[in-house]
Parts: sequence; structure tokens; C-alpha cells
Amino acid sequence: MVRTDLGMSRGKTAVQVAHGAVSASERAKSMKNDVWRAWFHEGQKKVALKVETEDEIKKLISQTIQAGIPYAMIKDAGMTELPPGTITVVGIGPAKSDEIDKITGALKLL
Repeated sequence: MVRTDLGMSRGKTAVQVAHGAVSASERAKSMKNDVWRAWFHEGQKKVALKVETEDEIKKLISQTIQAGIPYAMIKDAGMTELPPGTITVVGIGPAKSDEIDKITGALKLL
């Protein structure tokens, strides 16, 4: 999930999304290796979604935690476009699609 209220450039957005995907994958690999392994061997599906505010992304993080799904919250280092510590992206999963859809099903594609 990418915050659209920050006005990040396309390149900045792409890099933040990459950070989120890699970090969430690494977390899932250590937390739920069997799920991670299945995802890895089935094509490593990824979907880029958008949220409009930090509050919205924090609410979705809370739901993700309650569901027991691995996630990674990405905070910018502040070296280019954003102040240090700005939450830019949250990577969720890998997990079963129906589990993730309960949290992100209403979000729009980026």
C-alpha cells in the first residue's frame, strides 16, 4: 500500500514499493516459511494499492497485525524528497489471497 498524499515522484514511489515488497517477503520468510515458500514458487504475486493518508495506512497495519499476517512498514530515510521517518509504504504478506483481501479488498490499484 502506497500513500498518495505525499506527492512522491514515480521513481521514489517505485523504490519505496520495492523496499516494502522485499522487507515484507523477508519478514514472512522468517515468520511463516511454509506460506512464503508456496508464494515464492507460485510466481511471487504482488499488487500495488493506494491509500490517501497516514491514518488510513495505520488502520490497515492494525488490521494486518490482528490477522497475524506478516508486514513491513517502510519509513523514508529523508535523503531526497521526504522528511526522515515519513511512512511511505506498507508491504503485506505474502499470505493467502483471501486473508489479505479481507484487509485490502476495498483499496484501489495504484
